[in-house]
Amino acid sequence: MKSFSTENYVSTQELESIVGTAGICRWQDTEPCWQERVEKAVAPDTKIDCTVYPNTQEELAAVIAWAHQTRCAVLPCGSGSKLDWGGLVKFDSPRENSLKVGLLKGDLGVSPNAAGLVAVSTSRLNRLVQHAVGDLTVTAEAGMKFADLQQILAAAGQFLPIDPAYPQQATLGGIVATADAGSLRHRYRGVRDLLLGMSFVRSDGKIAVAGGRVVKNVAGYDLMKLFTGAYGTLGVISQVTFRVYPLPESSGTVVLTGEINALSQTAQILLSSALTPTAVDLVSPDLVAQLGLGKGTGLIVRFQSIAESVKQQSARLLEVGEKLGLQGTSCCENDEHQLWQRLPETMWDSGTKSAIICKIGIRPSEAVTAINELPVQDAWIHAGSGLGVLRFDNATAQTLLQVRRGCEAKGGFLTVLAAPTDIKQQLDVWGYTGSAIDLMRRIKQQFDPENLLSPHRFISGI
Repeated sequence: MKSFSTENYVSTQELESIVGTAGICRWQDTEPCWQERVEKAVAPDTKIDCTVYPNTQEELAAVIAWAHQTRCAVLPCGSGSKLDWGGLVKFDSPRENSLKVGLLKGDLGVSPNAAGLVAVSTSRLNRLVQHAVGDLTVTAEAGMKFADLQQILAAAGQFLPIDPAYPQQATLGGIVATADAGSLRHRYRGVRDLLLGMSFVRSDGKIAVAGGRVVKNVAGYDLMKLFTGAYGTLGVISQVTFRVYPLPESSGTVVLTGEINALSQTAQILLSSALTPTAVDLVSPDLVAQLGLGKGTGLIVRFQSIAESVKQQSARLLEVGEKLGLQGTSCCENDEHQLWQRLPETMWDSGTKSAIICKIGIRPSEAVTAINELPVQDAWIHAGSGLGVLRFDNATAQTLLQVRRGCEAKGGFLTVLAAPTDIKQQLDVWGYTGSAIDLMRRIKQQFDPENLLSPHRFISGI
């Protein structure tokens, strides 16, 4: 375990006046599970003084304003389910920053090795703001958990068509910050396409608003797309407005397994047909075996519509698979629910310390061959987009670089999301070398000139 300073080198008196004593948890009083999550997110020897829990958007703004005034870096977070995704957060000049904080706050007990970094959690900003049932939109605070929102929407016969990792723990703000869409992206597109508006706190503590609460909204700059997938480096999201959809009447899933060429043909026929699946996923042979779906590579296709349509589309796909020599089964109700629950749980499980989870992207036409050629046991690729997840229970940095080269050869990328700290220190977790880096840096400079928000977590150390 990393050595974190237990000395409170940053005065919390002003913070307590903002959020109260119950809104601050110093590192030495932090629960071990939260300490472990934070340690996975920051570079070695980077010290967290405390976690701050604002209760309102105004308190959040005041906390960020305090951090800006004292030049204290901030690690924005929700429930922490994806806190360890991306690069390791660190502060550039620990000694210089701690001296600044000490001088500004008048502290005499400033630790010379302090990093000047606090975690700011939105987990208490978890209220429903507005649910316009007739307009199919919902606005909620960023700390609301995804599962809680789905329960609220379900009572009105609606849902938010996103399949994020860790749905019981993931917050809405974290889902937007990591652009985590999942299998339903095939039918409903990504988080950027479902996000209608948002409120966020700028690095100087000012509250800003982008977009609106209606579907047909064209006013202002489309900052929502900029913040989606920015990993908390441009501002702290406080409220979000999503477009929602009616719950489908019926749902059914077809599982096809077998030889790679037959699966490739089936996928091509499906994607070019008039069928309307909500998810089209490829899974590796080892993952097929773990899920008890048979042998060989798997193609998992979900249909959601009126009952008769689901039945007919499933039958049509099974017929195509049978003609090409594939083994096919149809899942409904409990069996289907368990399948779509077990698949992400298996892939996203990071319970073992050596687990490495990566996001990949390749040309969709290369998806079937890639899932068999890449040197990894557990692979899950969305056939329509070429985006997917790879899981290694034990791998070296050299192995990850080898897989990255394989993805790049197929027109794609590999990003290391979750991995042991020593692995992340040996390679560039993002692996992006494109022409947009300078533009990204200029945007960061405009939104966060002091580099106080999630420093070094994003591409190229942004």
